[in-house]
Amino acid sequence: MADGVFKDGLLAGKVAFISGGSSGINLGIAEAFVKAGAKVAINGRNVEKLEGAVKGLQAHGTAMGVAADVRDYASVEKALQTVRDAYGELDIIICGAAGNFPAPALGMSSNGFKAVMDIDVLGTFNICRAGFEHLRKPGASVINISAPQAYLPMAMQAHVCAAKAGVDMLTRVLALEWGGAGVRVNAITPGPIEDTEGMRRLAPSEEGHQKLVQALPLQRFGTKADIARMALFLSSDAASFVTGSIMVCDGGQSLLGGAALVAALGM
Repeated sequence: MADGVFKDGLLAGKVAFISGGSSGINLGIAEAFVKAGAKVAINGRNVEKLEGAVKGLQAHGTAMGVAADVRDYASVEKALQTVRDAYGELDIIICGAAGNFPAPALGMSSNGFKAVMDIDVLGTFNICRAGFEHLRKPGASVINISAPQAYLPMAMQAHVCAAKAGVDMLTRVLALEWGGAGVRVNAITPGPIEDTEGMRRLAPSEEGHQKLVQALPLQRFGTKADIARMALFLSSDAASFVTGSIMVCDGGQSLLGGAALVAALGM
């Protein structure tokens, strides 16, 4: 990478599939992977947004986009086969598609709760389950993108707390079941990351933004590059004995507890 933390060509010859890769944290990971020499396929539902993201990635290396709804297993299978046909077997899968909106449990519809569960939990399962058939084994790496809500109960986040707890447990079970095939399965738990849709929804005002920054032990929001570096580590040989881990990258957010965070955000 250009920042010198990882050597150039770290992922040379590798093929990566990144769901939710057309924006935010996942696009940041895709850019880091392309710069590290990987052939990267990003997945999303919005074709126009996907095409724009791919164009930016191709300025740095080899990339393609495949449209699919992670909630639809057949759609996921088709997308993965398209990538396999173009680039060959997969070395890395990143499951990053997610949904969120702040709402109290009594103010949330069943459909609203289900929508987040379907994108986060079912979507992660679909990508992992269908993707396993295309992985280059052993040595493959699967990374699921989680969130602090998986272990910090937060008001206004019942749906996300339930969904991300499911993603974390799915990560651990798959690590148990797939370890014998040489496939490592881990998760990354980002804290508040600057310039992402998630933080724009949870802290839409400048006042809320500053309150949360001041509450964090490291006194700053994370960056997309912070998460990308964690993903690079987990995808590299440096993490060859790491599986079933939930890697927290949150600037100390988890030390505060969910109630403190909700108070800081004024929710």
